[in-house]
Amino acid sequence: MANFEKKLLALDGKGYGGYKSLVGAYSFPLYKLVIDHIQADPFAPPSTMHLLIDRKKAGIPAELLDSKNKQIAVADFLQRNFSKQADKNRLNNRGTGHSGELRIDSCGQEIIERTAIVISAQQIEVRFEVGLPAAGRRIKARDANKIFKDLLPRIVQKSLLYANIDQQLLKQQVKLFREQQEIREQMKRRHLVAFVANGSLLPRASGSSDLPLTTGTPFRSPSSLEVTFELKNGKKVSGMGISQGITLIVGGGYHGKSTLLQALDFGVYDHIKGDGREFVLTDRTAMKVRAEDGRSVANVNITPFINHIPGRRDTSTFSTVNASGSTSQAANVIEALESGTKTLLIDEDTSATNFMIRDARMQRLVASDKEPITPFVDKIKALYNQLGISTILVTGGSGDYFEMADHVIMMNEYQPGDVTKRAHEIADMEGSERSAADEQKFGTLDERIPKKSNFRIISRKDRFKVRNKKEITFGHSNIDLSALEQLTDTSQTRGIVALIQILKAEYFDDQTTFAEMTEKLYADIQQQGLDRVLSSKRHAGNLALPRRQELCAAVNRYRGLRVIKKETR
Repeated sequence: MANFEKKLLALDGKGYGGYKSLVGAYSFPLYKLVIDHIQADPFAPPSTMHLLIDRKKAGIPAELLDSKNKQIAVADFLQRNFSKQADKNRLNNRGTGHSGELRIDSCGQEIIERTAIVISAQQIEVRFEVGLPAAGRRIKARDANKIFKDLLPRIVQKSLLYANIDQQLLKQQVKLFREQQEIREQMKRRHLVAFVANGSLLPRASGSSDLPLTTGTPFRSPSSLEVTFELKNGKKVSGMGISQGITLIVGGGYHGKSTLLQALDFGVYDHIKGDGREFVLTDRTAMKVRAEDGRSVANVNITPFINHIPGRRDTSTFSTVNASGSTSQAANVIEALESGTKTLLIDEDTSATNFMIRDARMQRLVASDKEPITPFVDKIKALYNQLGISTILVTGGSGDYFEMADHVIMMNEYQPGDVTKRAHEIADMEGSERSAADEQKFGTLDERIPKKSNFRIISRKDRFKVRNKKEITFGHSNIDLSALEQLTDTSQTRGIVALIQILKAEYFDDQTTFAEMTEKLYADIQQQGLDRVLSSKRHAGNLALPRRQELCAAVNRYRGLRVIKKETR
């Protein structure tokens, strides 16, 4: 510490580039500080650093860290603590640019594996950023020294040492996370694709906030759909279970249909205490699919839905740089299945009408041999019967799905009711004037192999850049992720980029399919952890683990994507 302080104070008043001499490792009484990268000037992104603290010094009980799931929950808790303490302990006179900033990657309402805090067998590593202080472009060494001598040690003591943190809250977070995993396991055994606990608060505070609407109506399951989970610790959790198969969510406008579906969208993640959706749990592979006009598509077999396009080549290897609503949604479904999705989440409000349904009058006007689209309503049953793919569909405009549905849930003033029997009675009584296609089989699902030449770096401009949560650029190409509604934050988008680079370096070989390579990659992450999979190169602490579905979706939206179909032997 003394050597570091002396070295730092000697830089006072010098040009900002003098800070670069600080790169290296330094011993402090409680931890070791490593300065990895120094920003070019005070207006550039802050300098990156990490500290290492011995687990014994941190004092967190071993029983809270004896599994990967517990470590993820504890790391999440410590990261939120560190962020709060960093906000409380700031320089009063910060200086120019990013001077005086000390921050760690932010967390949302979800608990996701991240790289900001990594817990190993012997130590806890914390990765953060510091805006080194300057007056103009001159070093303010005394202010910088205050950060390292006073503020950072105080933040570490108050946020990482077990003796100083809210021990009860930490234990509750670990307990909650374990309960969520236990319910997920029981859901699999009971063949449930989703669960919404009684008392859950589904509405959010606003369209731009992920916080719960505290004045919202607590959820209450219909008795016919209620299930109860008995946990190992003696706790019982009751609520609405949604079984595998086909489930419709219906109801009048503004009664909560989309609110329920949105909660199920994010039920693929686990949530922190106080979120209101702690026990809203969805099959982790569930994918929200929608129409996406204008997206590019690379050699996707969309024949299960669209068997030909007049004037163009057949749709078994469909490619376009500007997909329509129906072709984009068809490609989105097929690509979701390719990425391992077992549950589709669909809202008719964001779907292409001609992809979802074709009514009796339109069937009579446009002959079947003139209509290349087989609507989703005619495939939804085969999708489940043949492939085991469940669907949860919000619909308010068509009753033609009633015959297909295993369950129909009606939302009325944000409360669900089971109207399955009534929906089936209506279907039997009134019948359907439309001619239903005899679709016993869903169709062929081809495997695709990404070419090794994808994401080829020719010049310095050919590099990845994350602009925000919904946008990645590679060179002059833009990867638009705005239709991936289940992405939670920009850290996940940065995680997508990091994993694409792993795929490019280690998996693209002109032989391995998308499904094979991503399945192996995520198996490695599950076994080793995100940080170890990315350990070939030191990376920043601002990455979060994306799901396999969003990673595949991002690659598929790269406009330069080149793929080949795997030959059937």
